[in-house]
Amino acid sequence: MSALFSPFRLKDVTLRNRIAVPPMCQYSADEGVTNSWHWAHYPGMARGGAGLVIVEATAVSPEGRITPACTGLWNDAQAEGMARIAASIKAAGAVAGIQIAHAGRKASANRPWEGDDHIPAGDPRGWQPIAPSAIAFGANLPRVPRAMTLDDIARVKADFVAAAMRARDAGFEWLELHFAHGYLAQSFFSVHSNARDDQYGGDLAGRSRFLLETLAAVRAVWPERLPLTARFGVIEYDGRDEETLAESIELTRHFREGGLDLLNVSVGFSIPDAHIPWGPAFLAPVSERVRNEAQLPVASSWGVDAPRVAERVIAQQQMDLVMIGRAHLADPHYPYRAAQYLKIDRPSWILPAQYAYWLERYHMAEL
Repeated sequence: MSALFSPFRLKDVTLRNRIAVPPMCQYSADEGVTNSWHWAHYPGMARGGAGLVIVEATAVSPEGRITPACTGLWNDAQAEGMARIAASIKAAGAVAGIQIAHAGRKASANRPWEGDDHIPAGDPRGWQPIAPSAIAFGANLPRVPRAMTLDDIARVKADFVAAAMRARDAGFEWLELHFAHGYLAQSFFSVHSNARDDQYGGDLAGRSRFLLETLAAVRAVWPERLPLTARFGVIEYDGRDEETLAESIELTRHFREGGLDLLNVSVGFSIPDAHIPWGPAFLAPVSERVRNEAQLPVASSWGVDAPRVAERVIAQQQMDLVMIGRAHLADPHYPYRAAQYLKIDRPSWILPAQYAYWLERYHMAEL
């Protein structure tokens, strides 16, 4: 029996296998509202056989978008489009998830293929980014954000709650909080971006407070029977990795105590000049350590696209789920191809019945 193609149960949700499509921004929305591109893209990912499909980083407020073309979930028109996406993912046999986010100091940027840099101040397409402290990310994102007031912090937490409620009502069964990649929540945690001297800065407890309070507020409205997860950058590759990872594991323990059901382990991306050791499954030892020391199920991505690697990290219990991103973009039927590669018996039955029937029948006719 393949470990990769074994079911995975979390709360009342069962994934048909351990393959998930992670959030991948499409930068194709209009005022946060999805359109025909999204309605075709997401069910296409689900039809290929993945157990879970997570909709891209969806902003909890207009200021929380990375670009003007990012999806949002701060009004009912956006929720209506998202309900259509959730239903189409489930119709294709996958569990429908969504990631809700606030971009913080990385907000108000051009789309990647149009510069991937900050929209200049004064350009009507842009807006003023906010962050824990008035510290710019640097490199292609040089704009200095406005330091958040306590009222700003309360407002953003409320925005996460409102977005979670809309996601719930739209039919999503898996919620991921974006606490990674140098966006707002990660910026509160990181010593590179948080220079506050109040209760939201300073030591680990202060730098963790926004994340834990946001989790608690969302936990209060998200159904207990459904998975509540987070993507979090547990390491920065900035020369102080052991200290950061130890703090991240301590915070993850608090996440678990606060009702988090799974952590999607990632890199912090809080500085532009990190020395990331890119390579096959380079985060697998990190995710295994988080899993074991925090006693929480984990997922991760980055270099796990090769079927033999994905199978290995699941079989060795370094991850509970693998997040397969770019390989799904290249081939939405990645799970079917992976099953063929791993010599799964009758791999076509990994697909929805409407596809599996015809592939199985064709295969039998060939024989």
